[in-house]
Amino acid sequence: MRLRGRRIVGGFGEGIALVLKSPISFLEGVDSRGFIVDPETGLEGRRISGRVLVFPWCRGSTVGAYKIYSLSIMGLGPSAMVCREADIISATGCGIAGIPLVDRVQPDPLKTIRTGDHVKVYADLGLVEVSKRTLRPESPPRRS
Repeated sequence: MRLRGRRIVGGFGEGIALVLKSPISFLEGVDSRGFIVDPETGLEGRRISGRVLVFPWCRGSTVGAYKIYSLSIMGLGPSAMVCREADIISATGCGIAGIPLVDRVQPDPLKTIRTGDHVKVYADLGLVEVSKRTLRPESPPRRS
């Protein structure tokens, strides 16, 4: 399946999708090891590293942009992000970290992409390719 959107930060990224139905705060909702800690996301305990993060928008402090950057330079950031509407936090964080970011994707990515799908983001083209999962969704990794 191919979805079209708007390029915010160019580049290419791919990985398994993590789809958050609620906005995320990178400052408070993701720990320094790249694990989601916000229970409202429904994905608490999942690692964002190497994943394509699909979410409505970021909430909270603009310090969340620095959190995206710091996770990225430690190799713990997502490979790409797809959101309904880019905001200052996601756009700045992805921009300084070099993480591809696409928004205004149609049809709605929160309704068409499921956690566990394989997603390729060609941000320069505003293109998101989705391969539906055929296996059971992966279980969250154990935190140690």
